[in-house]
Amino acid sequence: MADTTLDILNTLVKSAMKNGADAADAVAVDARSKSISWREGKLEDVDASEGEDIGLRVLFGKKQAMVSTSNRSPDSLKTLVERAVAMARAVPDDEFCGLAPENRLAHAPYAELELFDATEVSADRLKETAAEAEDAARSVAGVTNTDGAGAGTSSWAISLITSHGFSGHYKGSSFSTSISAVAGEGTAMERDYDFSNKRFYADLDSAACVGHKAGELAVARLNPGRAPNKIMPLVFDPRVAKSMLGHFTGAITGPSVARGTSFLKDQMGQDVFAPGISIIDDPFIKRGLSSKLFDGEGVAMKKTALIEKGRLNSWLLNSASARQLGLEVTGHASRGTSGAPGVGCSNLYMEAGTLSPLELMADIKEGILITELIGMGVNAVTGDYSRGASGFMIRDGKRAEAVSEFTIAGNLKDMFRATVPASDLEMRYGVNTPTLRIDGMMVASG
Repeated sequence: MADTTLDILNTLVKSAMKNGADAADAVAVDARSKSISWREGKLEDVDASEGEDIGLRVLFGKKQAMVSTSNRSPDSLKTLVERAVAMARAVPDDEFCGLAPENRLAHAPYAELELFDATEVSADRLKETAAEAEDAARSVAGVTNTDGAGAGTSSWAISLITSHGFSGHYKGSSFSTSISAVAGEGTAMERDYDFSNKRFYADLDSAACVGHKAGELAVARLNPGRAPNKIMPLVFDPRVAKSMLGHFTGAITGPSVARGTSFLKDQMGQDVFAPGISIIDDPFIKRGLSSKLFDGEGVAMKKTALIEKGRLNSWLLNSASARQLGLEVTGHASRGTSGAPGVGCSNLYMEAGTLSPLELMADIKEGILITELIGMGVNAVTGDYSRGASGFMIRDGKRAEAVSEFTIAGNLKDMFRATVPASDLEMRYGVNTPTLRIDGMMVASG
């Protein structure tokens, strides 16, 4: 399959060049997935899909066009080239478009990152897994229902060819189990969830553990009280704390910086986070959920300290944004089949601190442990932050009663500098942080 796909892409690129293009690249994403939904002891849904998408980008000087198709017949591919060439001749100039610098391209042999597991999981086995997760959730005292359990498997292959010599291909896989549990009755119901998602089937958490944890989390949220209206320290559970890195990376993407629409646009080389904090982007973690062999333009990737001891070290740049800023590419191009390269990270994480979560909370007389965030009230230009939340009061250093329906607010610049990480970093997602403490945030309860 790899050779066949690469041959098709190579033919497309060569055909575009024969039709007068100055440069071209072609990308293919071959994907398949299978999943089931299970609810109240019954099969609710079965979903299976397969896709073979191809995208061709053609450049004439400072003009470029992208065209995609899921039809690999010779006639369709011929039409694809013709359309891309015609569109590229007609569109306005894009001053910063172009292929990545040739001297930055990745070359084989690539690192062995164990990204693909060929294990075939039957639909019957997926049903058993989801049923086991739901049964485990229902076995928790106080759980009255579920919003359903799910299990799935997917695999994909990514191939890229460029007219200036890059050729690359790799495969990936993932397996997942999830469950949303409901506790309580009537208007006093509460929900929570858990899931496991891994590259290799054997690495999945057991369905019973996933279900039981979801049930316990839902029951713990019953009978929530009201949070006080005041400034206080907040502690963010890892599953919501990782959103802070999403706000951070959104502010350091090349396009945002070049447009001047980032609250960090003038902060390169400055202390952005608290001293001692480091944020790492590492594409080479074995079995990492976001590990890659090369970026979306074929550029060689590397482990990068975006933040080192609090200081901002790097933007996230594809070749277009690098040209616009007069900088070098950083290996952070993302790519689909229907558009120009974007910008994205690989495995992103904040390094762990030295205190356990309990030690991190020990001196908090009154605060809140945040376990859920709602809405997206974040201003990317100013850094102003306001989101709905729920969680648990912290009293005298210990978790206390559940609280819900309140808002937390601050400014990301201040929040980053006040961030203190705990020692409980786990690589569960593509973006990971330990438990985080941020003092001085405003809490408002309606």
